[in-house]
Amino acid sequence: MKLFAAAVLVFSVLASEASFAQAGGPSGPAALQTRASQDSQRITVTRSGEHSPTKAPAEHFTGSAIVDRLLIENGPSHTSGASVAFEPGARTAWHSHPLGQTLIVTAGTGWVRQWGGQVQEIRQGDIVWIPPGLKHWHGATASTSMTHIGIQESLDGKAVEWMEQVSDQQYGNSQSTSGGVAGGGTEASAAPKLMRDFDPKLAELTNNVLYGDIWERPGLSKRDRSLITVAAMIALNRPEQLRSHLQRARDNGVTKGEVVEMITHLAFYAGWPNAVNALAVPKETFQ
Repeated sequence: MKLFAAAVLVFSVLASEASFAQAGGPSGPAALQTRASQDSQRITVTRSGEHSPTKAPAEHFTGSAIVDRLLIENGPSHTSGASVAFEPGARTAWHSHPLGQTLIVTAGTGWVRQWGGQVQEIRQGDIVWIPPGLKHWHGATASTSMTHIGIQESLDGKAVEWMEQVSDQQYGNSQSTSGGVAGGGTEASAAPKLMRDFDPKLAELTNNVLYGDIWERPGLSKRDRSLITVAAMIALNRPEQLRSHLQRARDNGVTKGEVVEMITHLAFYAGWPNAVNALAVPKETFQ
């Protein structure tokens, strides 16, 4: 029976080659090579979940970051790309790209800095171009997470030149030159000026206890704390506090779509008027 099946398979292959030859195409090994070439020209779809994110290597990153390699070089193209999710405080080492790199920020707020330059804040929706050979680093801010997609081309088989790690001092200098980040615990980004001028003690408690202690506790991420706080401000119908916390939520990676869904959901639990009254604030914040 096995012998019969093998004979049928051989006959099928020979018949296919004969038919292809009659149509004017090559036969034998040339026909197999032609079919292989045709297969390489087919569209390939990689389904969601077929690629597995991995932890960023410690020799090239500081802090916690997850890398999801979305694009792998597929000749003749030399383009590759990955999505990198940085936890607060995480960043790349100093590095450069021989043909440059494009970053597309997909969530949160981060920093990018070139050697000898000032830090630049980058937010969801921003597109960053890094010129060829420029020494730089990028990652999350000290208090917010950030995810970006990095796309680059290789030259002579190399897409990145890794260098030394970004020291805590260099990273700390980035925090100070950025002018403060919402949720970072500094006076300028926490207690409002009116509070500092009229009630200094309340401002001190706001900075040191609320934002310096509660918001820094590791039990919840900054993003989760923002979701809880924004939901509370909507339920309590506090538009002024909602305005400042929505900006903080945006810095912490909360998206416009999530806020819209939150308001819709809360309409059934916190009251329809509260949800309707809250609509104007996120419209202003995310415009």
